[in-house]
Amino acid sequence: MAPQTFTDVLLEGLAPDGGLAVPESIPQVTPEQLQAWRSLSYADLAYEVLKLFITDIPEQDLRELTRKTYRPEVFGGEVIVPLKPLESLKPGVSLLGLSEGPTLAFKDMAMQFLGNLFEYVLARRGTTLNILGATSGDTGSAAEYAMRGKQGVAVFMLSPAGRMSAFQRAQMYSLQDANIHNLAVHGVFDDCQDIVKAVSGDLAFKTSHRIGAVNSINWARIAAQVVYYFHGWRLATEGAADPMAQVSFAVPSGNFGNILAGHVARSMGLPIRRLVLATNENNVLEEFFRTGIYRPRASSETYETSSPSMDISKASNFERFVYDLLGRDPARLKALWDELAAQGSFDLSACKPQFAQYGFVSGTSTHADRLATIRQVHAETGVVIDPHTADGVKVALPFVEPGVPMLVLETALPVKFSATIEEALGQPAPRPAGFENIEQLPQRVRTVDGDVQTIKDLIAADAV
Repeated sequence: MAPQTFTDVLLEGLAPDGGLAVPESIPQVTPEQLQAWRSLSYADLAYEVLKLFITDIPEQDLRELTRKTYRPEVFGGEVIVPLKPLESLKPGVSLLGLSEGPTLAFKDMAMQFLGNLFEYVLARRGTTLNILGATSGDTGSAAEYAMRGKQGVAVFMLSPAGRMSAFQRAQMYSLQDANIHNLAVHGVFDDCQDIVKAVSGDLAFKTSHRIGAVNSINWARIAAQVVYYFHGWRLATEGAADPMAQVSFAVPSGNFGNILAGHVARSMGLPIRRLVLATNENNVLEEFFRTGIYRPRASSETYETSSPSMDISKASNFERFVYDLLGRDPARLKALWDELAAQGSFDLSACKPQFAQYGFVSGTSTHADRLATIRQVHAETGVVIDPHTADGVKVALPFVEPGVPMLVLETALPVKFSATIEEALGQPAPRPAGFENIEQLPQRVRTVDGDVQTIKDLIAADAV
């Protein structure tokens, strides 16, 4: 198929053939550019990185969009993404504070930009968009808060009924905006994600109802997440003797989008030593990087855990990494996915040497590990971390190397998972101002069966 522009990809979400969009080539960043970017604000760093991918928006407009997005009024401070050292836990370890946005989760970093970008592009084109998404917890609220009240946009967000924390449900379901539609599906996240792909794969329905996506199947989400890897690197290497000093990142992983952004940043030339992939008991990705065998699990085999946003057994973005692993050969990728559909797994153990070349290592964490890590971090540093970030810290520690900063990507603030925090520490998670009684607010949600036609009917009834 012919190449598409960035804004075409933004509005379509999935590619017209039902696959995932990727850039024709990965833009390269020089050491000189990296040094010049050290002194920029986060908004202007975002502009410099994103303009390498977004070539069909005037540069001045793009700069205005990043400055409109990444400002203290939205993210609560001038730094936007602070570095939070955990030196007393282990030298060189820090959290990258990605949870300062309006929904207290890292998804805000990309989603706030997408909200402004969608509104800008739709206004230019004089059209509307119905966003269909699936969430295991944080994507939903981040998308809805970014899109609420936006002109020309409606959001239909699928979530697994009863599988998110009470705080996460309250954040989403308490929104009363007319353009926000919450649909709680009987099933698990993977069922919700399968519905999104099936609806988006019906090209006639997708076209007639102008269906778009905000999940990390949308390449624009990945591009916006690439920015904070560059930001984290410059914070961690400030004042280093080697201007190209390496940094490692540990990433709690469910749908593979967050760590894929790190893979893209590394491919662009950012000096990343290791990308440490952390999973919970749903360890499909950890198993792949350990064995080379990819074997997604059925919904019935997907565990309900205390890090629920990672309760995913079919990671959409993994396909984009395998594309790189296969030399960016679409025919080989299609053949492999046909094999996956026929056999339920595939074996790329012959590619294991490439995992290290790309910087990937992996590990898994259990409920007991999460509780122990939350207790340890709190006892040794005074910091309270959420269960997903705890998975990242637990898996990261064995991979820390002298002289190489290890940045654990903070997933969310602990208040979103207060029951687990209370189990670990014997006290509730600290609650930021403005969220005191969120669970008591009226909620607006429809609980539905997990079939494609039901979702199509609901979209058709309420589409903009």
